[in-house]
Amino acid sequence: MSSFDRRTFLLMPLALTACGFQPVYAPGGTGATLNGRVAVSAPSDVKSFLLVQNLEQKLGRSAASGSEYKLAVSVSTTTRAASISTSNETNRYTIDGRANYSLTSEESGQVVASGQVIDFVAYSAAGSTVSTLADERDATERLMEILSDHIVTRLYTSPDITA
Repeated sequence: MSSFDRRTFLLMPLALTACGFQPVYAPGGTGATLNGRVAVSAPSDVKSFLLVQNLEQKLGRSAASGSEYKLAVSVSTTTRAASISTSNETNRYTIDGRANYSLTSEESGQVVASGQVIDFVAYSAAGSTVSTLADERDATERLMEILSDHIVTRLYTSPDITA
C-alpha cells in the first residue's frame, strides 16, 4: 500500500509560496542577485587561495570596481591524528576547517551576512611519504570546496540580500 497522494503533490507549490519560499536562481532570487557582483577578499596563503578560488567559481568572478558586495573570508585548519596503530604509527589524519565570512554592501557599508562554517575531512597516511603528501593536498582541496559550498549556501539563504 502506497502512502503517496497526488493531491498532496499538487498542493505543495501553493504551500511553499504561502510560507515565503522563493527559488534561489529565480529572477530576483539571491542567486541572481549575487552572481558576478561579489568581490572576494584576496587570499593570504594556499588554503585561503583554494577557498577564494572555489567561492569565485560558485558566485561568479567580479571586477573589484564593479562589485556591489565585498566578501571577506578567513580560514583556519587544524590537523590531528585520527587513527594510531599498535606500533604507534599514525594511519589516518583529519583536517578540521573553520571559515569566517562577512558579506558587506559596498553602497551602504553595512554587513549583510556573516557567520562561521565548520567541517572536516580525513586522509590516509598508510602509504609512502609521497602518497601521504598527495592525500593531504587532496584532502585540503576537498575541505576548501566543502567550506565554500557551506558559505555560498548560507549567503543564498540569507534573508537580508535583495535585488
